[in-house]
Amino acid sequence: MEILLATSNKHKVKELLKILPVKTKSGKVLVYKTLADFPNLPPIIEDGKTLEDNAKIKAVFGVVHTGLITLADDTGLIVDYLNGAPGVNSARYAYSDRCDNKANNEKLLKELSGVSGAKRSAHFKAIAALAMPTGQLFIEEGKVEGRILTDYKGTGGFGYDALFFVPKYKKTLAEMTENEKNEISHRGAAFRKISKYLLEL
Repeated sequence: MEILLATSNKHKVKELLKILPVKTKSGKVLVYKTLADFPNLPPIIEDGKTLEDNAKIKAVFGVVHTGLITLADDTGLIVDYLNGAPGVNSARYAYSDRCDNKANNEKLLKELSGVSGAKRSAHFKAIAALAMPTGQLFIEEGKVEGRILTDYKGTGGFGYDALFFVPKYKKTLAEMTENEKNEISHRGAAFRKISKYLLEL
């Protein structure tokens, strides 16, 4: 049974394949495709006002254009001092027309320049959406609390991971092994919850 992951982000795909089930409860093998397997699709217009809006847009897009059961997510970094920014604009924080992780991180550090301690508190939130060809749509949420460092630590992960420190583990997400990160991350939590629907297919 083929499932579409509505993303072309190789880092995200690698994470998800370690989290998602490989078989349903009835024994059907789940084969995951990505947008890279469908190069002729039109671009997805992520113009939602919330993370949930964008996750739904991507999931429904996949079903409409491929006919496959589709999984999608939208993730945001919510920084308290910045009144929730970058939030829904996390991937395009520095530039509205493209994702540039280095520029996003540099902008975040600049926005928090001179801000210290508890005022740098933040959390990551992920919304996972599962759209079915039958029209059903399932939504789940995951979250992880932390704070933004003043400099990078760690070389793993992607996005803001090297700046996002998780006090409980005394590490940034970028310092964690893949398994450690998947165990506690916002995306890991959201997709483990949504996996229950895949198991029942």
